[in-house]
Amino acid sequence: MFKFLAGLVIWRIIKKIVMYFLAISLLLVIVFKWAPVPITPLMVVRCVEQKANGKELVLEKDWESIDNISNNLQLAVVCTEDQNFLTHNGFDFTAIKKAMAENKWKKRKRGASTISQQTAKNLFLWQGRSWLRKGLEVYFTFLIEVFWSKERIMEVYLNIIEMGDGIYGAEAASQHYFHKSAANLTNQQAAAIAAILPNPRKFSATNPSRYTQKRQWFAMRQMRYWGGRLNYDDPKELEEEED
Repeated sequence: MFKFLAGLVIWRIIKKIVMYFLAISLLLVIVFKWAPVPITPLMVVRCVEQKANGKELVLEKDWESIDNISNNLQLAVVCTEDQNFLTHNGFDFTAIKKAMAENKWKKRKRGASTISQQTAKNLFLWQGRSWLRKGLEVYFTFLIEVFWSKERIMEVYLNIIEMGDGIYGAEAASQHYFHKSAANLTNQQAAAIAAILPNPRKFSATNPSRYTQKRQWFAMRQMRYWGGRLNYDDPKELEEEED
């Protein structure tokens, strides 16, 4: 009898935790459908790391609406990170299958996270590769795809992602690397920023390595194939070139 009652109490506690989590997560997704994101878990972690390593605390971020972020940069990140962004529902299963097949024999592992997944991870979750975090990433990706537009996902993505050591978002990156507003980025500058996203604390948009230079050239070729502009009202899929 005691074990039954104890199990019942535990079940009720778990049920309440799950219900509270679902309610709070849904509320946050709805709030951030319109509200600027003040800070993310990654920003907090990076600040703690800087202090722990005795470094100067650097946190550069400046929220801008998507209207004030160059379409060149929007297109550049689609070309380098997620070419089916406008057509998928948060998950690119073709890219996932291709990555799984290539990762069996390639030394440099290929990622398959979409811009939607990266946005969900950076906004709501911690860094890591656990099954729990991946499961929550799937959950939050589903939510933002349901409640947000593609433009809003791109807007949040380009305002919160890491673009340098202590640099977050398009405006801060544009000012840091090119001393200009994100609204005025050229296609070459946009491609240079997009090229460093796999490891923004290691790479620089103004001092490219051989790897980031190849990614920049790749981005600019793909941007031409897209007609030089990302059109949210005219979704398209392209066959991505081999990088």
